[in-house]
Amino acid sequence: MDILTEVLSSMRTGRPVSVRTTGRAPFGLRLPPVAGAGFHVVLSGTCWLVPLEDAAQQPSLPLGPGDVVFLRNGRGHILADHPDTPAEVERESQFSPGSPLGTVTIGGAGARTNLLCGNYHLDQARPHPLVRQLPEIIHLPANPVRHPELSSAIQLLRAELEQPRPGSAGIVPALIDSLLLYILRAWLEQGPAAQARGWAAALGDTAVAPVLAAIHAEPGAPWTVESLAARAGLSRAAFARRFNDLVGEPPMAYLTRWRMTTAARILRESEDPLSAIAARTGYGSEYAFAKAFKREYGQAPGGYRREARAA
Repeated sequence: MDILTEVLSSMRTGRPVSVRTTGRAPFGLRLPPVAGAGFHVVLSGTCWLVPLEDAAQQPSLPLGPGDVVFLRNGRGHILADHPDTPAEVERESQFSPGSPLGTVTIGGAGARTNLLCGNYHLDQARPHPLVRQLPEIIHLPANPVRHPELSSAIQLLRAELEQPRPGSAGIVPALIDSLLLYILRAWLEQGPAAQARGWAAALGDTAVAPVLAAIHAEPGAPWTVESLAARAGLSRAAFARRFNDLVGEPPMAYLTRWRMTTAARILRESEDPLSAIAARTGYGSEYAFAKAFKREYGQAPGGYRREARAA
């Protein structure tokens, strides 16, 4: 079971939205907060990312060709040729439709910077602990040696965007969709294994990782701390302590969280009856499932499904 893929799939509420942004110095673009996670890829040229909040804790970031920035909470920020350049809000007249992506053009007549900008629609009301543990801003400088797959994906995106050919309209969205996994995998793997903490360590832990895979593969199985500890090859006490230290919550609490997350995704994406969802997520009756779901989400499963469909 690929836990990273499962986690992100459980949080997705829609397809990514993206646009190619071309800035000519001097340029400054103020980007408002988005409901999800924002990202930028510098295809060519240079620029600065200027946070709008907590500037003392998060200074302006210089970005170069091939750099990637991921904004976990979709926070507002500025992209500019220099931190001191005044920023403007994007106007409709600056947008030009195109294939495979539309283009926003801003600035003057100076040096050119090309970016891929967008956001991933992720459920931020109940973020998975793996995502919640990420820094607010992840900056991955271009490094083909350290992050070869991410660098290759960016090169492919650059080629398809600069010279669109038959198939580009399907290739580019698929690459953008995959980019989120490449970004998070690069961040999780970029530190020394001996210094890894939290989920970065849990996904590589020989005892905890197999347990997480089992929970994700079979959320409806009648798991107990004892059966999970046996899967980890540890005593009950040692396993519970190790799981809590790495994942950030006790094993049964995480199991309940994942069962409810799985149920919410099924409600959003299918017409399955509540009885079937209850069985799939480990509840013996529709009543027990509905009660647990309402305790977790604050509303009945049927109401949640209607709201999700309306949105």
